[in-house]
Amino acid sequence: MIRVLLADDQSLVRAGFRALLDAQPDIEVAGEAADGAEAVRLVGELRPDIVLMDIRMPHLDGLAATRAIIEDARLNEVRVVMLTTFELDEYVFEAIRSGASGFLVKDTEPEELLRAVRAVVGGDALLSPGVTRRLIAEFAARSKEPASATGLRELTEREREVMALVGIGLSNEEIARRLVVSPLTAKTHVSRTMVKLGARDRAQLVVLAYESGLVRPGWLG
Repeated sequence: MIRVLLADDQSLVRAGFRALLDAQPDIEVAGEAADGAEAVRLVGELRPDIVLMDIRMPHLDGLAATRAIIEDARLNEVRVVMLTTFELDEYVFEAIRSGASGFLVKDTEPEELLRAVRAVVGGDALLSPGVTRRLIAEFAARSKEPASATGLRELTEREREVMALVGIGLSNEEIARRLVVSPLTAKTHVSRTMVKLGARDRAQLVVLAYESGLVRPGWLG
């Protein structure tokens, strides 16, 4: 059973998500929070698998709440997905860098929300190629020279290649086609790379790919 915590200051939004999620045989809503501080407290108490976190909330916003959750070693298995009103929310970049596993637009289709919850719990990240490219562009605009790539020394050449492809926004299926391997093989390479680098999920792997210099702004296309 996938346990979800809903964090949103609008009760109507929470009610809608709860009705949809609780209707699924493999998902249950473990709790609800109306602000970021309450969300952090409930995550510590309930240990949900995933938090659907609104960015703009009173007392403590979703970004600060996400940082508090990610920085707590006891909550290492909890995944946070940010909820935004617009895809280009100014805080999405910081949310991903802070450790969120991705984001969803609030008016997403019900089927997409369910797919997203299951995907994140399964270790994937909610980053479309377009969003990934924008994130990398943000890194290019805000950062100076990339950090040394010495942290990648433990990776094989194939794993570096796969990490670079993840960094430019390709899915496992697209990576498989590019490298002429099976999707399962591509997924295995991605998983091993994350383990070696200590990346929580695919979103963090994208951040590491850019910060190590493995991916560069000129590759955006």
